[in-house]
Amino acid sequence: MAGSLKPKQDEEGCRDQMVRSNTFFHGGTSSLLSTLITFPVYKTVFRQQIHNAGVSEVVRQLYSEGHVKLYRGVVSPLLMKTLGNTLLFGLQDTILHQLTPSSQNLISPSALPALAGFGAGMVEAVVCTPLERVQSVLQNGKNDRNLPTHKSILVRLNAQKRSSGYYRGLLPITARNALGSFIYFGLKEPLKAAVEGRGLSPVVSSFISGVLSSMVISLPLYPLTVLAANMQKQVGGEDKGVMASWKTLWESRQRSVALLYRGGSLVVLRSGISWGITTAIYDMQQKYSS
Repeated sequence: MAGSLKPKQDEEGCRDQMVRSNTFFHGGTSSLLSTLITFPVYKTVFRQQIHNAGVSEVVRQLYSEGHVKLYRGVVSPLLMKTLGNTLLFGLQDTILHQLTPSSQNLISPSALPALAGFGAGMVEAVVCTPLERVQSVLQNGKNDRNLPTHKSILVRLNAQKRSSGYYRGLLPITARNALGSFIYFGLKEPLKAAVEGRGLSPVVSSFISGVLSSMVISLPLYPLTVLAANMQKQVGGEDKGVMASWKTLWESRQRSVALLYRGGSLVVLRSGISWGITTAIYDMQQKYSS
């Protein structure tokens, strides 16, 4: 009897490991479509963050630059989002799988997905900060003349020490990603279950869950995104720390929360659409592969 059970257990273990591996693949592929769809909105938001400009002014800037440049810099966020979500979903699932058996008596089971998300978000930040750094430099229109290509930016960043080069802005990015992932994975399934309980389909429930989660995340953590963007937008110059950079940013926004949150409404829109699509595609892939 024991011998007959062993092949079954091995088969179940192999299937479980395959499902674990699928989460990495599904996390990456689900971000491709959402990144391409929302990139123009992202670019508008980013220009608002670094130039302190209104939506109409940024739209005029982008229009004057032409449609060819509209997707300038899309490679970096495409790589970043694909790699980031590959790590985020895959590592969260892996950490959660490791935590569940050993933490049942210490931590509430409902808190484990959020805790696993926090750890995955930290790893994601360390891996993806260099990509976000390159992306920030590319999206700053003031760098078009001196740093027009990926190659020119990489050459300049390679000449810098890591803290002021590729890893400029690591601290606010890590705080944003870890806290954001903590909230997202903590809310994802409860929100989905609540929406699905109202009779909506699983795909629509996943989309709404992603939208609502992103709204809860985006606004509180938006200042960290603005801080990181302003720390990363240039190469060279004065190498300020986080607190000094925050002070400069706060002064440039005339000590106004409203100006600090300029572009915040578009962030909610972009993040909502992006995470709604990502969540729906990811959950659908997971369902059909399990």
